[in-house]
Amino acid sequence: MEKTYHKLLENNKAWATLKLNNDPDYFETLAKGQTPEYLWIGCSDSRVPANEITGTRPGEIFVHRNIANMVVHSDMNMLSVLSYAVEVLKVKHVIVCGHYGCGGVIAAMGNKQYGLIDNWLRHIKDVYRFHHVELDAIEDETERERRFVEVNVIEQVHDLGKTSIVQNAWKRNQPLHIHGWVYDIHDGIINDLGVTFTCTKDLHKVYQLKDM
Repeated sequence: MEKTYHKLLENNKAWATLKLNNDPDYFETLAKGQTPEYLWIGCSDSRVPANEITGTRPGEIFVHRNIANMVVHSDMNMLSVLSYAVEVLKVKHVIVCGHYGCGGVIAAMGNKQYGLIDNWLRHIKDVYRFHHVELDAIEDETERERRFVEVNVIEQVHDLGKTSIVQNAWKRNQPLHIHGWVYDIHDGIINDLGVTFTCTKDLHKVYQLKDM
């Protein structure tokens, strides 16, 4: 185990050396600041690295990850990341990216008790309840899981639009697009679900916030 741990540090030195060999100013340039155009809200799953699967370099994509890529209105961690990305970094795109075969989504479909994480899974279960008619009608379990992953992402896109952070950006005429994607671990391809919000009018009127 100790050898495996130190391997990470060795890999880091090799990576840094490679970067400097290709560009002697690589780290000096990075140290000057970041101006990413994208905020990625994804799953914590170790098989879904945002930079690698999108072919982006350090500094190009701001990242927040949690179990099942959730946008929970009381999650101060997520809200803080969103606020900084939208209000300070001025990102132009916020991408919610789920993935097929998501363990959190699959766990939320069942009734097994897991402990502390049950409190988080409840938010995912709420999504199932909203869409239970469609989901329960899918007989094939794998296909039902895949569709649940998709509708979960779509709901998180809606939840992003409901935030005052996003709506105030739109009121400032700040160019901001919210997208829903799903990554397929089996072939490495991202599925754009075709759900994109660009203004408050994309939301149901009950969620459209007025000025204080």
